[in-house]
Amino acid sequence: MFIQKAINHLKSSPKKLFWIDGLGALCSAFLLAVVLANLESIFGIPSNALYFLATFPIIFSIYDFACYNLIKDNYSSALKCIAGANTIYCVLSIGVAFTHKVSLTKLGWAYLVFEIFIVLTLAYIEFKIATESSLKQY
Repeated sequence: MFIQKAINHLKSSPKKLFWIDGLGALCSAFLLAVVLANLESIFGIPSNALYFLATFPIIFSIYDFACYNLIKDNYSSALKCIAGANTIYCVLSIGVAFTHKVSLTKLGWAYLVFEIFIVLTLAYIEFKIATESSLKQY
C-alpha cells in the first residue's frame, strides 16, 4: 500500500525520483565508506569490500543529479537505467555478503539486507513509473 501511494505521488513529478535516488546513494556511500569501513569488527565486512561497494552509489548519485538537472522531459529511459543499475548493485551486494559470510556479523547482515530492501523498493518504484504511459507527458 505504501509503495502504491509513493508511485501515485511520484507519477506527477518523476524528476523527484532522481533527487531521492541521488540522496539515498550519497547516504549509502557515506555509510559504506566511512561508517562501516571504520567499524569492520562490528559489521564483519572488510573495508576493501566496502570501498568497492561504495563506488557504485557515488557513480549513481552523479548520474541522478545530472539527470535531475539536465533532463527536461521524458524521464522514462533514464529512470529505467538507474532502476537497472540499482538492481545490479543489489546483486553485487549479495555477492559481497556471501563472499564474506564467514566474517559477516548479524549486524552486517542486517545492514546489507536493509539496504538491499530499500534499494530494490526504490528500483521497483522507478521502473513502475518509467513504464507508465503517462510519463511521456511530463
